[in-house]
Amino acid sequence: MLSSRLSARLQRCAATGWNAMRPGPALWRVACVLVLLLAYGSLPALGQPMEDGQLVVQEYPVPAGSRPHDAVPDRFGGVWYAGQGDGTVGRLDPSTGEVVVVRLGTPSAPHGIIIGPDDAPWVTDGGLNAIVRVDPVTLEVRVYPLPGEHANLNTAAFDSRGVLWFTGQSGYIGRLDPAVGVVQQFQAPRGRGPYGIATAPNGIVYFASLAGSYLGRIDGDDGRVTELDPPTPNAGVRRVWPDSAGRLWIAEYTVGQVGRYDPATGQWAEWRLPGENPRAYAVYVDERDKVWLTDTGADTLVRFDPETETFTTVAISRPSNVAQLGGKPGEVWGAERARDHLVVVRYGGSPAAATSVERDSTLASEAPGPGEGLRE
Repeated sequence: MLSSRLSARLQRCAATGWNAMRPGPALWRVACVLVLLLAYGSLPALGQPMEDGQLVVQEYPVPAGSRPHDAVPDRFGGVWYAGQGDGTVGRLDPSTGEVVVVRLGTPSAPHGIIIGPDDAPWVTDGGLNAIVRVDPVTLEVRVYPLPGEHANLNTAAFDSRGVLWFTGQSGYIGRLDPAVGVVQQFQAPRGRGPYGIATAPNGIVYFASLAGSYLGRIDGDDGRVTELDPPTPNAGVRRVWPDSAGRLWIAEYTVGQVGRYDPATGQWAEWRLPGENPRAYAVYVDERDKVWLTDTGADTLVRFDPETETFTTVAISRPSNVAQLGGKPGEVWGAERARDHLVVVRYGGSPAAATSVERDSTLASEAPGPGEGLRE
């Protein structure tokens, strides 16, 4: 438990400090920030090696009610997540368990989060119907509203020029050049469905359409798209990630398969995940070209080895409902939105972080109400 002295200081901060925030320069406002200190305790169950002795699973609590949807590590050791449940962006320090929370403003409901070439987290916020940037140092928030209809924003990716492309499940794709600061919005083929998005090593951007059940290749800055259909009809193409050779790996949600599309040959291949009723949701390809997926049917993580065409199931705490994966060499990260935790699988001898910790529940109740991010 927190000491009474620290608790009293936090109560005074909640009562006065947050109200003292004032708008900064035009188009900017310092986000309302809450640093959540975590009580320390040894929890061996949250950092257990898998049976093969090479995979270690560790889980970290984040604020209750945040329902983290996506999570992504930065190159400085932090891990950022989109708190869809409470309109926040959070940064976890895995070495201490400390979480910093940035409030994006009503009616924020962030879905996707990625790290940009500027080292900042960029967010697709369905509640604000906007692209949001959080400065990684000052935690200042900048909001770029979409110009058109509500898109039900999903995921974003930067192309090789530093232009951000995004998807909206209501039937849209779009782009934002940060140097210009103007969002463009285009209707996607087949209407509803655009979901995951990724950039291949050659700079071409591809997106997955869940309802449309196709892989889309973006062919120009005017939003032109080439539609690529997998062999299995109505597969539910949900997310996409490239490997080092430029082949696209696709989570085929409805049929529980992982697909592979090779742009060089135009050929597809598909493999069914293990289990009775798999649901391939997220997909991520690590630096060794091993393919990681989430199976929300079984509530597990799955690793696929393309060389041996074999799957390894990685058990995690339940319920988890992990919707997206990201990573860096030696680590794969996801957000357990059903239980307000982040999860990492470490492999290949990656050094483990400090012992995971549980959050003090008494501190969470002292969190201030949402601040207002400045819309641009």
